[in-house]
Amino acid sequence: MILHSFKNDYSEGAHPRIYEALQRTNLQQTEGYGEDFICAEAAALLRDAVKSPDAAVVFLSGGTQANLVLIAHALRAYEGVIAPESGHINGHECGAVEATGHKILTLPSGDGKITAPQITELLREYNSPHVVAPRLVYISQATETGTVYTRDELKTLYNFCRTNGLYLYIDGARLGNALAAERGLTLADIANFSDAFTVGGTKNGFLFGEALIIPNAELAQNIKYSQKQHGAMLAKGRVIGAQFEAMFRDSLYFELAAYANEMGLLLRDGLAARGVKFAYDSPTNLQFPIFSNADVEKLSKSYGFNIMGNHGASGSVVRLVTSWATTEEDVRGFLESYTSL
Repeated sequence: MILHSFKNDYSEGAHPRIYEALQRTNLQQTEGYGEDFICAEAAALLRDAVKSPDAAVVFLSGGTQANLVLIAHALRAYEGVIAPESGHINGHECGAVEATGHKILTLPSGDGKITAPQITELLREYNSPHVVAPRLVYISQATETGTVYTRDELKTLYNFCRTNGLYLYIDGARLGNALAAERGLTLADIANFSDAFTVGGTKNGFLFGEALIIPNAELAQNIKYSQKQHGAMLAKGRVIGAQFEAMFRDSLYFELAAYANEMGLLLRDGLAARGVKFAYDSPTNLQFPIFSNADVEKLSKSYGFNIMGNHGASGSVVRLVTSWATTEEDVRGFLESYTSL
């Protein structure tokens, strides 16, 4: 019997306030396709939160959809996107970006991050009309390995992109977790040091939904056309707007992310105290302990988790994910189960 799943941070439905917001607005008649007053209020709250009053705000149902719409919108037919090998668009989106004709140019990344010197080397290689022209840099914040770009790292990367005529796009599926982990970083910094980014809801207590925010006015032009063309414009767009309004009218969005991180660190510290090593140094709700294959087999009878790969001949790197709904009891139960192996 599975006692608890640590496979992801969207296994549960949604925070109660989400359902309250949907119920409260359920019988209100609104305009369709995100042109309603609920989405307008949510967009205003987001612009205020990111300190970018003129930014475009587009509500979409999921992260893959948001990545596809923005990247396809930003690139000409012969242009490509630079991304870490571990980037979500490269390994977890079924070639969605490349299906639009845009090649993904990957860079190795042991910790999930990429740097300006790496991109410089790639630009030297891709510098003729015989190859794809790099135009956009894609990163995740937090990364797929749970690591976080610091404010200085983001600023450096953004300034490099500006100097070299590249867009910088941040996939913020777990942006709340990144901001909770990196205290010197704010939503305003994210807006200041990117051309576009997403504020993820699906993995932070929403039923579903992401907000694509585009501070770059030139890039934002005609984004609604791209949204519609890619089947990403919901007739009942107000359903996503209501969720963002509920989360951003106060600090709940950040509180849920901070709590998920707290449970992740409780899990990390508890395993470390028991002698477990980790594949990555993650300060967020994603943790990657290294277990023996025998322990993996035993633990999998009671807990859900993902195996990310082999570690030597008899070990595995496991991904454990905590969420806004993970309880301390869930974590301590897992730790006790590991201790008793």
